[in-house]
Amino acid sequence: MSDAACSGFATSARRTIRMESEAVAALEGRVGADFERACELLLQTGGRVIVTGMGKSGHIARKIAATLASTGTPAFFVHPGEASHGDMGMITADDTVIALSNSGAVAEIVTLLPLLKRMGTRLVSMTGNPESVLAMASDVHLDTGVATEACPLDLAPTSSTTTALVMGDALAIALLEARGFTADDFAFSHPGGTLGKKLLLKVADIMRAGDGVPQVRPDTTLSEALLEISNKGLGMTTVTDERGNLDGIFTDGDLRRTLKARVDINETPIAELMSKGAKTVTPDMLAAEAMRIMEENEISSLVVIEKDRRVAGVIHLMHLLHAGLA
Repeated sequence: MSDAACSGFATSARRTIRMESEAVAALEGRVGADFERACELLLQTGGRVIVTGMGKSGHIARKIAATLASTGTPAFFVHPGEASHGDMGMITADDTVIALSNSGAVAEIVTLLPLLKRMGTRLVSMTGNPESVLAMASDVHLDTGVATEACPLDLAPTSSTTTALVMGDALAIALLEARGFTADDFAFSHPGGTLGKKLLLKVADIMRAGDGVPQVRPDTTLSEALLEISNKGLGMTTVTDERGNLDGIFTDGDLRRTLKARVDINETPIAELMSKGAKTVTPDMLAAEAMRIMEENEISSLVVIEKDRRVAGVIHLMHLLHAGLA
């Protein structure tokens, strides 16, 4: 293939990206009272949000429904063609329908309008034609129109589907913030895979606890502390008082500094060598938060303590790796 042909591919790609970016940028100026009203309708919905669209708009509608459902707004997709053949039973008067159609005149959706009106189901539309049948029949209309499609024939839905997708994301995020949707809420709807692990795993789920925690008293000699470090295999040991409360830690880094000072390892108590400013976490903290603390401080382990400073365990970078978080 010639260099000229390859250059043409890149030129086409850049033109497409530029045209779609401009179409999305134009949406910002259209977000106003209608958008606010749409959000209010969706927040007030006692049932579910039903998202529908035909063809390429249908693919975008499916994605919008999925985004809404995963961010705190119960939603699902209904195919408008199937709705005319029995699936209207999925829609109730307590629901709100979001209908997507660039023309606002697609027959499969227009056919549903009298039925929705009869049930009293509220309707939010996204079209590129505010004067269309769909837009005029809606309780709220959101203008997602574009000057031209990125397709050089101005036929294939490209820019128009992108603006609809972005408007759907804008609705989902506005509703998420209005509901006070939290990371824990998000985790509940995303329990699988790495994302679920990051959001659901607590420090207590993966920390080293019990006899596996390296632990010495302040009067323990350095040589004895090194034996504890070696036996427990975490590259560190906690230093605790007689009640098990944290006094400090001794790590590989402390050992390197100690060896340079040429101390007597058989006589020097660990209390003289330990670090007192240990970074700590609590058992109920998210494991992902513990990983962030490790990364920010460039350390490989954290002491897990209860509210009374009693040592509950140790979480190490390798525990996060094994859990699939790092």
